Amino acid sequence: MSDRTPNQLGTYLRDRRTRMDPASFGLVGGRRRTPGLRREEVAARANISPTWYTWLEQGRGGAPSADVLDRIAKGLMLTEPEREHLYMLGLGHPPEVRYQPVEGITPRLQRILDAMPLSPAIIKTATWDVLGWNRAAAALLTDYSKLPRAQRNILRLIFSSDRVRDKQGDWESVARFVVGAFRADVARAGASGSAEVTALVDELSRASAEFAALWQDNDVVAHGEGVKCIRHPEAGTLDLEFSSFAIEGRPELGMIIYNPASPADAERLRKFLEASAA
Repeated sequence: MSDRTPNQLGTYLRDRRTRMDPASFGLVGGRRRTPGLRREEVAARANISPTWYTWLEQGRGGAPSADVLDRIAKGLMLTEPEREHLYMLGLGHPPEVRYQPVEGITPRLQRILDAMPLSPAIIKTATWDVLGWNRAAAALLTDYSKLPRAQRNILRLIFSSDRVRDKQGDWESVARFVVGAFRADVARAGASGSAEVTALVDELSRASAEFAALWQDNDVVAHGEGVKCIRHPEAGTLDLEFSSFAIEGRPELGMIIYNPASPADAERLRKFLEASAA
């Protein structure tokens, strides 16, 4: 690092170190000329060399390893956003995702879904389990409240439910898209080799030769946006634009919102939702 290059990592480490309260760690003896912890105290908490830690604050010694950054993050008691920022400064990329299975969503997220009465919307996990949905999604797509929890999975429904299959305007394209997006999602969430994903893939491969063939193709697709055709027995054929959104701080969750693709689709959807509510 040249003298003209700002040492952003060192500045950040020094700032976090000086904000820590020594009394919280029983370090109350002796006179302290500066606030916070000393460098050697942080190094001891991180189980690294005091010299190496000093070099990091001074911008010397090259890039640290991910293991060193994790130790320092633990020693400085960084929050997850602070740990991610530490990685970005030290290595130029966020830390590897630590996948954790999810059981449900917060009331705040459910209220966001409910605030879109004319736009079907769901929140799903990286393994495409649906954890949250609004009334529009229940009426037009699938009423997940009537399904056992284990069946609230888009992959299981696409490959095992004739009712869901019949709703798709082009089932083959939808199935290929979903499998490719699922593969990308589990990799992004750090869940590719997890027991949960392995069990789901094995289950679907045994139950559906179509899924097994698509999985063997190893296709990966992004699912940020697109158009979905729904053939509903009551609402008729509807074209819906969909948009996918990441949920900040929750890499294992994603939100998908469907909106009518045309004014005519919007009017048909509005009338259908009003009739179903009545």
